[in-house]
Amino acid sequence: MLGGLAVLSATSPLRAELVPNLSTLISSLLSATSPLAPKPTAEPPPKPESLRQRKVPEPSNLKDFIKDKQAAIVLGKALFWDMQVGSDSLTSCASCHFHAGADNRAKNQVSPGLLIVDAKGNPTPDFTFQVRKPNGTLQKGDFPFHKLSNVNDRKSKVISDANDVASSQGVILEQFQSLTMGGLFENRTVVPDGVFNVKGINTRRVEPRNTPTVINAVFNLRNFWDGRAQDRFNGVNPFGLRDQGAKVWRASKPLDLKQVAINLDNASLASQAVGPTLSDFEMSAMGRTFPDLGRKMLNRRPLALQRVHKDDSVLGSRSLSPQPGLSTATYAELVRAAFKPEWWQGALMIKNYSHMETNFSLYFGLAIQLYEATLVSDQTPFDDYAEGKTNALTAQQKRGLDLFFGSAKCANCHGGAEFTKASVHHIKKERLENMIMGDGGKAFYDSGFYNIGVRPSLEDLGVGGKDPFGFPLLESRLARDFGDKAFKKLIGVDPNEKPKSKDRVAANGAFKTPGLRNIELTAPYFHNGGQRTLREVVDFYNRGGDFHEQNIADLDPDVERLGLSDADKDALVAFLKSLTDERVRRRCAPFDHPELYIPNGHLGNESTVYNDGFGRARESLMLLPATGKNGSTPLKNFLE
Repeated sequence: MLGGLAVLSATSPLRAELVPNLSTLISSLLSATSPLAPKPTAEPPPKPESLRQRKVPEPSNLKDFIKDKQAAIVLGKALFWDMQVGSDSLTSCASCHFHAGADNRAKNQVSPGLLIVDAKGNPTPDFTFQVRKPNGTLQKGDFPFHKLSNVNDRKSKVISDANDVASSQGVILEQFQSLTMGGLFENRTVVPDGVFNVKGINTRRVEPRNTPTVINAVFNLRNFWDGRAQDRFNGVNPFGLRDQGAKVWRASKPLDLKQVAINLDNASLASQAVGPTLSDFEMSAMGRTFPDLGRKMLNRRPLALQRVHKDDSVLGSRSLSPQPGLSTATYAELVRAAFKPEWWQGALMIKNYSHMETNFSLYFGLAIQLYEATLVSDQTPFDDYAEGKTNALTAQQKRGLDLFFGSAKCANCHGGAEFTKASVHHIKKERLENMIMGDGGKAFYDSGFYNIGVRPSLEDLGVGGKDPFGFPLLESRLARDFGDKAFKKLIGVDPNEKPKSKDRVAANGAFKTPGLRNIELTAPYFHNGGQRTLREVVDFYNRGGDFHEQNIADLDPDVERLGLSDADKDALVAFLKSLTDERVRRRCAPFDHPELYIPNGHLGNESTVYNDGFGRARESLMLLPATGKNGSTPLKNFLE
């Protein structure tokens, strides 16, 4: 059809009889001056948006739980930075998120290929360290992890390649035994670690994915690289409605305790917060539970091991500086101030734990979400420019902006004011999408999750993996394989698309698109931490990824050769630096923080460590002094 008219084949015997001057008519119809001619409609590049205009997502039923929001932010900031949360009383959430919300350590920061699977999805981990061994120190020359003789040609000679991950050290492998001294301390025993050790002495374990920033993470619909931290918080763990057995305890009266299922929307940061806390890679000895952590923390003084600046924007009025800790005597007091009584006032014991101890995961997750929701970096040159200040960007940055939103196709994944299509704002409009993939075939995928060819897909399935209950993390696959009712039950909304059983889904090797704000401060890059500089990242995209052909079935179609000049690359890097909020760089409010002692590997090197007498390598710590609302000297970036 052509404008509603049937066009006959040039070989049709009826052609000359029915329309003697058909060729003239067609020429007229296709003429650029003809009013019937189809007009090319090049889609204009998206208009830059300021993050200042974006509403911070918040649970719609927050008031059912929170009595005093500011008190909850106090509780959340204290818990986020408090080293007492770790089983070793050294590891806090902030231990991996202290530098622009991410991690700039270089010693003892390498994990081997622990997430590799075979073609059937069965684990086949590689325990061999290729870049640096435990307690080794990364060097500039180690990057990128996939080195090519020509950075602009992915098919050029491979100089070296490693499936290692540059990530963050957590805890030493130990078994939780009990709480001692009235619940204030954890009794733990060392478990020999066959992977993270130096000559049989345990070192701190390193997580199998790079640490993303928590700044602006409140805008993500789901969190973690594989999206397993659900946007519905169940009060217990990261898996939201997927865990149909997750329940907390509610007491309308002190003697009327009932177990209930809860559902807070827009709460993936709460879901995320309760994951690392019990992980034997990140913060916990094996076997510790949230009620155990509650018993340990509730009678402790908040931040008892750390100084808090008198001018801290949230905690300053409670600071005991120059002594460590807050003036509030216990975490229990902070919980009572922040949460409604029905969530803590129960007078009966629950399996030998108090109501408040049993519900500690609820307080922990929701309070940390409310604190992290204040970490919004919207004071950047880019935001000024997006709001009409044309001189906020340099000429080079404006050229980079044009490339970013235009021919370099960056904004196709890193769109919107958040610079990610994994945002609440974007995904709630189109949760599941159907797209032409890198091999030319169509597939359903989860909006905001893409395979860009960083590593072969089977080295880490990403959102192609499963949750602990056997359901696919990929919501497109969940909709296809389990149907609409199961989707609604486990996700909380109806699917906007309804894939049929024969429809293809793109899952393996796909990861949540990270936001790009403050990206100059958050190296190393990608889920494997395999690129050190922004220029290396731009080189990666310019050549169309590193494992384009191997990942073609699941590959984002926009990952292709871009043909950028050196000047183009410099302009893109310059533009990316316009996304830095100087408050983040200088650690001003709301990015100020308490003092923190940060584990930085162990005394010695990758061939020698010193036994503490219990099978653990002796610690090496670095001190991060407290800052107040006016900030302090910027920290050095990764390997700078």
